[in-house]
Amino acid sequence: QVQLVESGGGLVQPGGSLRLSCAASGIDISVYNMAWYRQAPGKQRELVATFTAVGTSDYADSVKGRFTISRDNARRTVDLQMSSLKPEDTAVYYCYGQNIAWAQHTYWGQGTQVTVSS
Repeated sequence: QVQLVESGGGLVQPGGSLRLSCAASGIDISVYNMAWYRQAPGKQRELVATFTAVGTSDYADSVKGRFTISRDNARRTVDLQMSSLKPEDTAVYYCYGQNIAWAQHTYWGQGTQVTVSS
């Protein structure tokens, strides 16, 4: 059974930092493009950051310079370090994986809530 389990969410003040972690089981993430998405109340789910299987990363313009995505294939984890957090970063954050050979093999985590508020 494949699972992506996020952790690390919580309440943080504006300007603060949080580190989200996604732990994968049942798959070898070295053959997956991995990503973090987020969904704020009343808004569509949006792509935050990607880290491909070949080692490239990219970010949404809204988080560039503040967020850093990393992955550890041996530990099967994908992390998102978030700094200089803003109230508009408040959302449920989801981990996502897509197999590089079988694009239809995609998986989502259950999400972790991040709330940025004073």
